[in-house]
Amino acid sequence: MIKYNFRLSVALIILLFSYNSVLAEGKWWQKAINIFKSQKVNRTSDNLSSDEIGAAFKEALRIGSETVVEKLGAVNGFNADSNVRIPLPNELSKVKKMLSKLGMSQLVDDLEVKLNRAAEAATPKAKELFKQSIKEMTFDDIMGIYKGSEDSATEYFKEKMSQSLSSEMHPIVEQSLSNVGAIKAYSNVMDKYNKLPFVPDIDTNLTDHVVQKAMDGIFSYLAKEESAIRNDPVKQTTDLLKKVFGTQ
Repeated sequence: MIKYNFRLSVALIILLFSYNSVLAEGKWWQKAINIFKSQKVNRTSDNLSSDEIGAAFKEALRIGSETVVEKLGAVNGFNADSNVRIPLPNELSKVKKMLSKLGMSQLVDDLEVKLNRAAEAATPKAKELFKQSIKEMTFDDIMGIYKGSEDSATEYFKEKMSQSLSSEMHPIVEQSLSNVGAIKAYSNVMDKYNKLPFVPDIDTNLTDHVVQKAMDGIFSYLAKEESAIRNDPVKQTTDLLKKVFGTQ
């Protein structure tokens, strides 16, 4: 089996995996790219195989994606985070404005919280889909990702997962909207709004809105982590990562 020089070619693979910053400034990633470009394949028995390198890369991707899912799938993962908090659908902005004038803004605020609760309940479904996408990666996929742009892994997941993630999350969000009281809250809001004179009709799909915004939040955080980690060395959290990325 073809093997790659460990110290030099592995340098580029350390991209998506941790939060520990040991190297200063943003030069580490470019240096790794330059090192990788200069390498040639060799067959010495002291080097790691491409299978081991690929497996370590996938392990690190799994850890990184699970971190994102666990963060956003927790209570207040969406609701308390201004970066990903799900707003009301645009169609309801008129409703909020009208009801606020009548001192009933709390009704709309309550609905918004419940939309975020539904997203938090559905987000854990992404965990298995990330695992499956990572499992299906080829070594060529891996090479393309770490030689790509700052968000190339995120874009890879978007392409592979978006349709299935939407399908998996849709029924969960729909049920969650009912369980957390969002449907009832929406009915209360619209009941008050529709009693006002001369207001335009409003029609919106809460489930579609929450699913799309939840997916946006998941991929947004994944992109931020990817960009940051490209400039940091790996946190060696498993035996495989220690073997491949260790400095000993």
